[in-house]
Amino acid sequence: MWVAACQGVCPPRQFERPRVVVFAGDHGVTAAGVSAYPAEVTAQMVANYDTGGAAINVLAELAGAGVRVVDVAVDSEAPLSPSIGAHKVRRGSGNIAVEDALSADETDAAIEAGRRIADEEVDAGADLLIAGDMGIGNTTAATTLIAALTTSEPVAVVGRGTGVDDAGWARKTAAIRDALFRARAVRSDPVGLLRVCGGADLAAMAGFLAQAAVRRTPVLLDGVVVTAAALVADRMAPGAKQWWRAGHLSTEPAHTLALQQLALDPIVDLGMRVGEGTGAAIALPILRAAVATLASMATFGEASVSGQVTEQVTDPAP
Repeated sequence: MWVAACQGVCPPRQFERPRVVVFAGDHGVTAAGVSAYPAEVTAQMVANYDTGGAAINVLAELAGAGVRVVDVAVDSEAPLSPSIGAHKVRRGSGNIAVEDALSADETDAAIEAGRRIADEEVDAGADLLIAGDMGIGNTTAATTLIAALTTSEPVAVVGRGTGVDDAGWARKTAAIRDALFRARAVRSDPVGLLRVCGGADLAAMAGFLAQAAVRRTPVLLDGVVVTAAALVADRMAPGAKQWWRAGHLSTEPAHTLALQQLALDPIVDLGMRVGEGTGAAIALPILRAAVATLASMATFGEASVSGQVTEQVTDPAP
């Protein structure tokens, strides 16, 4: 029913060109010891996406979707290729625990980059979009955004991210607490939140998700990072969430809060924590199955199947 509403036709058409766009960016808050992996992993994973060796490449191929990776703010001297770096805003975002993630101009540039990427994909024929994320430290920034927009305490929303131990969890909680304190003056300003405690990748995802709605293109959301960007995007473009569905429920506590705020129910709950768009890619075949069922399954009348028996009640004898 949702797909039919998005397409404006019933039965809906099967998806012909679903596209996954992975937004890659590093976060200065990794200096606070909030991740189990070093920052250089981001650039290494971008190369892995480009050669087709990552989890999202495997799952997207299985689901019949193409994959594109975009370097928005990877902390590397030069992008992997001109096409991957065509929308690069800066080299890494600032450490949100002690400084703004972006300048005002960089925030605007990142949002506009996301909008342009959505336009490029839709103009090229994409009929369903999935945003994916890659960036060491990005769950810290995403959780900060969700905590700010849901007025939640850090200890209630902080998860393990890439698998930090108890000491790492404590450092992550402290960093988010400090970032929230810095962001208290911009809690009601979605663009201001992206600038102060978000990042270039999150800002680009927010622009991408909002523009997908403008272009009347359905979106499957992924995990906590993408959904944090969605929470911001729905405040930038009220009503945009009608064009989205939640692909899955991740293990991050903040993801549950964000989905509740957006009033979206996840299609699958498999305890996934990979990011990259993988949870949404897992949900895509289920969405395809729903479309195929509505479009092709015969009704009882068409199949000459008897309907329900209607009970006939006779008046009792006087």
